[in-house]
Amino acid sequence: MKVLFAVSECVPFIKSGGLADVAGALPKELSRLGVDIRVILPKYQLIPDEYKKQMKKIAEFTVPVGWRNQYCGIEELELDGVTYYFVDNEFYFKRSQMYGDFDEGEQYAYFNRAILECMKEINFYPDVIHCHDWHTGMVPFLLNEQYRTLEGYESIKSVFTIHNLQFQGIFPREIIGDLLGLEDRYYQSEELEFYGNVSFMKAALVSADKITTVSPTYRDEIQTAYFGESLDGVLRDRSSDLIGIINGIDTELYNPKIDKALFSPFGPENHQARKIGKLDLQRQFGLPEDEERPLIAMVTRLTKQKGLELVRGVFHEMMATGAQLIVLGTGEREFEYFFNQMATQYYDQCRVFIGFNEELAHRVYAGSDLFLMPSKFEPCGLSQLIALRYGSIPIVRETGGLNDTVKSYNGETSEGNGFTFKNFNAHAMLSTIERALSYYENTKEWDSLVERVMRMDFSWAQSAKIYQQLYADLVKEELHVFEHQGV
Repeated sequence: MKVLFAVSECVPFIKSGGLADVAGALPKELSRLGVDIRVILPKYQLIPDEYKKQMKKIAEFTVPVGWRNQYCGIEELELDGVTYYFVDNEFYFKRSQMYGDFDEGEQYAYFNRAILECMKEINFYPDVIHCHDWHTGMVPFLLNEQYRTLEGYESIKSVFTIHNLQFQGIFPREIIGDLLGLEDRYYQSEELEFYGNVSFMKAALVSADKITTVSPTYRDEIQTAYFGESLDGVLRDRSSDLIGIINGIDTELYNPKIDKALFSPFGPENHQARKIGKLDLQRQFGLPEDEERPLIAMVTRLTKQKGLELVRGVFHEMMATGAQLIVLGTGEREFEYFFNQMATQYYDQCRVFIGFNEELAHRVYAGSDLFLMPSKFEPCGLSQLIALRYGSIPIVRETGGLNDTVKSYNGETSEGNGFTFKNFNAHAMLSTIERALSYYENTKEWDSLVERVMRMDFSWAQSAKIYQQLYADLVKEELHVFEHQGV
């Protein structure tokens, strides 16, 4: 079976968030299952030279962007059993940032078209093209409307994964003809029109053969008005084609036994060695070194989605517990300012790193006792899975993938792997933090919990099999149609 992953970012080449982790880990697992999986993404200027030097140009052609014809080079690199294609165009991708430029609509209109055009140039026609988030949302739509009758494209099936419905790729109506080369008749509520604009996300939702979300709970949530970002009606219409598949993590990349970022690697059998990492982390951040004092961590984008309003609302009460807090992340200025102010006010308890550093993040996971994720919504979340892998017990709100992966600890039965609260309420969060700290005081029980969660399996093994079966079912469905038609 041949599958093409179309994505805007991918570990280890380029990353801004969890999407890149998924695109880096899932194809490797699918390859192990025997899938001929290939990944296509932009050749950003920000990709490290060590990878650029390994790329080999295999094709060059022009891509129509409305009335324009733009250069496109395809460069190839093989890594860990997966073939990667990089779309090369310096006008669109030789930039100091991946997202947020004024011509983002044109950037990704070009990328979507290049994905489809390159198939005939490199002679790779997949059985399934798997697109991710709005940056590739036009691919299923253009495939159906402009490529379906061309040789090689007739039987390609499409899967679209929603990683975060909040980001939709919304642009003015004029993009239809000017950048996408489509007729204005597609500007209607059943297709591309979205409150006076055009939505790349909606294009995928109305055209992909199957739609997946990154957790079962998020699948249900986005069909409601509260979580649906004004697309809940479209999603309810496609509910029979909407599937929730929980994300996994790359257990080779996130492995505390061999993690080179850690000062002192460890595993579930010697998890007591985490205390060495905790002391090192406290020392690195300039906190008082105390292996018995509870250390709470957050590795997060500093945005409202992540529930930081709750943290701000009861921050002083959190500090009154005596726990230390380390925050690693970057985002909205109001939260960056707030945490910096708190780090000054609570100098012996709170430290903040504004920015992101992958090695430092690994040390925070490995050295913290508790990991706080009070998200307002969370499609899947990878941080809580990484935290569990490293023995940091998560405190989460029961939403999206957090609800599917973290179950509240029951002291009487010793079941559960974290601490949870339901209502988006600061004092509900505070009460859950206090409950977690009360268990932390019981060293024997806490050590048992840490060892058990570190042995849990959050790899891609099971989810990859579900994706493989989804692809196989789509291909069988297409073969059945061809047989019925006598093809």
